[in-house]
Amino acid sequence: MNITPAAISDVLIIEPKIFGDERGFFFESYNRRAFESAAGFAPEFVQDNHSRSGKHVLRGLHYQVSHAQGKLVRVVAGAAFDVAVDIRRNSPSFGRWVGIELSAENKRQLWIPPGFAHGFLSLADGTEFVYKTTDYWMPEHERCIRWDDPKLAVDWPITATPLISEKDGKGVSLAEAELPKS
Repeated sequence: MNITPAAISDVLIIEPKIFGDERGFFFESYNRRAFESAAGFAPEFVQDNHSRSGKHVLRGLHYQVSHAQGKLVRVVAGAAFDVAVDIRRNSPSFGRWVGIELSAENKRQLWIPPGFAHGFLSLADGTEFVYKTTDYWMPEHERCIRWDDPKLAVDWPITATPLISEKDGKGVSLAEAELPKS
């Protein structure tokens, strides 16, 4: 496994070692010892999630004000542009975002630490997004920042009007958002 810091150094790009031949491929999608050896820490995961989205579906930017979740995310079918926004008030990168394409083909993963808002844009029909979290989903603590907040200026690779949920349509700007306590 190869781990490199993204543009925001606390966000990590993980590239697994892939063993392939004419039969197909094999790789460890998560190995606690290998992750800890490469990253210097080992998150404690408590929940796995799996979503399927059509092309142009945009989900996010989600976070929890209490019980913040660290996430290890990957795409197992299709492709997505994955975005993490630093919403840690005392962070030097507060309000900055990082985005990376994750796909079934490139098999990359992204570690998003607690204290980040997270979202993704499906780039293909049938995109399946799988992720582990370090805390449970608690809907009473979930909040949403607008995917198109002009202050964040996320450079989404949008080629058509994104399809968003009613909940995500009610997202607020980062300036108006209730943020996790430091």
